[in-house]
Amino acid sequence: MTVALEVSGLSVRFGGVAALSDVSFAVRAGTVTSLIGPNGAGKTTAFNAITGFQRPTAGRVRHEGVAITGWRPHRIAERGLVRTFQKTSVFPGLTVMDNVLTGLHLTGGVGLGSALFRRGRVGDEERRLGELARRGLEFVGLAGRSGERASALAYGDQRLLELAVALAAGPRLLLLDEPASGMTTSEKETVAGLISRIRARGLTVFLVEHDMRLVMGMSDRVLVLNEGRLIADGSAEDVQRHPDVIQAYLGARARAEA
Repeated sequence: MTVALEVSGLSVRFGGVAALSDVSFAVRAGTVTSLIGPNGAGKTTAFNAITGFQRPTAGRVRHEGVAITGWRPHRIAERGLVRTFQKTSVFPGLTVMDNVLTGLHLTGGVGLGSALFRRGRVGDEERRLGELARRGLEFVGLAGRSGERASALAYGDQRLLELAVALAAGPRLLLLDEPASGMTTSEKETVAGLISRIRARGLTVFLVEHDMRLVMGMSDRVLVLNEGRLIADGSAEDVQRHPDVIQAYLGARARAEA
């Protein structure tokens, strides 16, 4: 199977603290791969290093065979690696539709300003982008709220909007940082269904998530970090039985309860 993302010997240090230590793994194209681990394990640091928001101390990141280590985030996004964040990152003062148009500027023939403010080359291109934005909102279930400001949406719907914006950027590899964080059970089920539909489109999904039921129910493969090191890599069933994984989570729980 084709490798979408290859990480080799990735290390990140903050002063004397090793957030990641010699982490290596590959994400296969067309799969859902999850990165899990106790709080502070280095999951978001790994995402940041892969997507250009944190320069690694050592190691290499390759996307579809191309070395992207040290690239700026916008160049990585233009290559098709698009991410979301732990905290909702929509534009609260813009409408739901205009939020999606900000994602579409990467794939359109007009710039971001023209997409948002209808300047420059409009007409056919504007109609095309508008139709794509409407389809994106239909996909996540927000088509009926396109004219509302993003700030008026409930938290769960803002997370869905963030997903629509990320998809609008035309990713080949979609990185989701805790997409179900803070959601209700029914909202989590919606997100799980959307991720399955995204995978069915042929996109590769790589996610960090704390909800183990969600992770184990939809992941083709699970990677486990603990204290900056990769301690397990395998199927959901194999990872759940791995003694190092059990110890890492039990140890984290004991420290939290102490």
